[in-house]
Amino acid sequence: MTEEMKLGTRKGIRFGVIGAALVTALVAAGCGTATAGEPSTTQVTTTDAQVQALFDGWNEALATLDPEQVADRYAPDAVLLPTVSNQVRTDRAGIVDYFEHFLENKPQGTILSSHVLLLNPNAAIDTGTYRFSLNGGASTVEARYTFVYERVGGEWLIVNHHSSAMPES
Repeated sequence: MTEEMKLGTRKGIRFGVIGAALVTALVAAGCGTATAGEPSTTQVTTTDAQVQALFDGWNEALATLDPEQVADRYAPDAVLLPTVSNQVRTDRAGIVDYFEHFLENKPQGTILSSHVLLLNPNAAIDTGTYRFSLNGGASTVEARYTFVYERVGGEWLIVNHHSSAMPES
């Protein structure tokens, strides 16, 4: 074997060893040190109370009487099945349009009952009943609701909102 061939073989072996070491290091780094059954220190947790508090933020947006601020609480592709409209709203423009009219009544909501289902740390459903006080309490409307929330870019947004007046009053 010539000296050039020996040198080439050693280089090949060296690169093979370096490559194997690099792959091993990357795999080990990706595996972390957590053992089975232990929660990850970077995992996000969500509680029922946090999900229920999302309604408060939505209700505060209603209090501004600004349909754009209310629409900001919804994902861009959210679906709204509103209480006092027969039209399904499937985009921001439709959601803004609905709230332009609904906010004329100066609504303020109160949760009567809430049932939260945590789907995962970034998705949850809050279903229950609420009461809206309209025009400073001149009238009220009780309705059933379902909010489906998804955490998008660290922010909780409504991806589906269904509200319907109580069938028995």
